[in-house]
Amino acid sequence: MISLISPLEAQKSIAKKLKEHRLQHNLTQEGLSKRSGVPVATLRKFEREGIISLESLVKLMMVLGVLDRALKAVEVTHTFQTIDEVIKKEMKPKRKRGRIS
Repeated sequence: MISLISPLEAQKSIAKKLKEHRLQHNLTQEGLSKRSGVPVATLRKFEREGIISLESLVKLMMVLGVLDRALKAVEVTHTFQTIDEVIKKEMKPKRKRGRIS
């Protein structure tokens, strides 16, 4: 799937949404910095420009309670390319195993 949004626009959008979460939690930048371990300067730059390391982003998301949703959003789902793939998937026999008594 092709996105029509640029990486920089996406970064800024994520930064804006996380800033909204921060404000909803009634946290200052300093407060979020202390709770997450992300330096205040890094947080300010992120909220202003959308630039941050993945590790720092994950820390912020953990504190703001949105990490689980982000992980869910990047889960891999199987998509079929042809009807033959659907049929082949449905025809696979399920393995059965006995128990040792």
